[in-house]
Amino acid sequence: MKAAFLSDRGVVKVSGEDARGFLNGLVTTDVGALQPGLGRFGALLTPQGKIVIDFLVTEAPAGHGGGFLIDCPKALAAQLATKLGFYKLRAKVSVENLTDKLGALAVWDGTPETQIDLSFADPRDARLGWRILIPQDLAEKAAKLAGADLADEAAYDAHRIACGVPRGGLDFGYGDAFPHETNMDRLHGVDFDKGCYIGQEVVSRMQHRGTARTRTVRVVHDGAAPEAGVAILAGDRQVGTMGASAQGQGLALLRIDKVGDALDAGTPLTAGGIPVQLAAPGDVRDLQRKTVA
Repeated sequence: MKAAFLSDRGVVKVSGEDARGFLNGLVTTDVGALQPGLGRFGALLTPQGKIVIDFLVTEAPAGHGGGFLIDCPKALAAQLATKLGFYKLRAKVSVENLTDKLGALAVWDGTPETQIDLSFADPRDARLGWRILIPQDLAEKAAKLAGADLADEAAYDAHRIACGVPRGGLDFGYGDAFPHETNMDRLHGVDFDKGCYIGQEVVSRMQHRGTARTRTVRVVHDGAAPEAGVAILAGDRQVGTMGASAQGQGLALLRIDKVGDALDAGTPLTAGGIPVQLAAPGDVRDLQRKTVA
């Protein structure tokens, strides 16, 4: 079992008697179903349905002051706290940026031997393991309690990419992507049965009409890795954009209809001049059929 402290993650706390309903009316996931020891994946969207920030969220137990802890990109934690403060109006809610006090430890390839406070299973994919919200100086101690060997962040990033789970700001741009394009619908990040939230109409329409033509897809390559952000070409036609890569695997935002055409024609894909292949062509075919349907 492995563990890595993720230095690029921050924590924002939302507390107060209106906190649950307040968050539930803003984000894509069902905060109403949260409880201590349980995590949810979600996002705050623009009114046009694009991702402002995605995050993991859990409920803190009473011994830790209650409220909800949002595990989010560190670079956007202050912005998230400010935006939530803007939305609260007269709601009895307090918003704190705890990034200087708490961070995220990822634990994977097994189940922690000890139940640690502020820990929860990663809700996106069981292979991603667990998250533990702790101060960075306790990372080594927490890893030992979990029965894990402390690794570097690169090891976790390679594991995340192999699992096909995109990271905002690297595999897609905040403010540019819809939840379906980053597979949030497939990673349990959107609750289609809950009440209204910001951007809900657009997301629901894409779900019911099957209009998501761009998707995050796993790719593989030999030799040097293509740079994140370079265009992926089928011949001389752009069909997507490369995301992060590690150990011969990568993620890419692809137009699945155009990639389907390339597969039909036997046209190879390249990213920055480097040949890339779909890790699972059948997944693209399946997505293409659902989009057309």
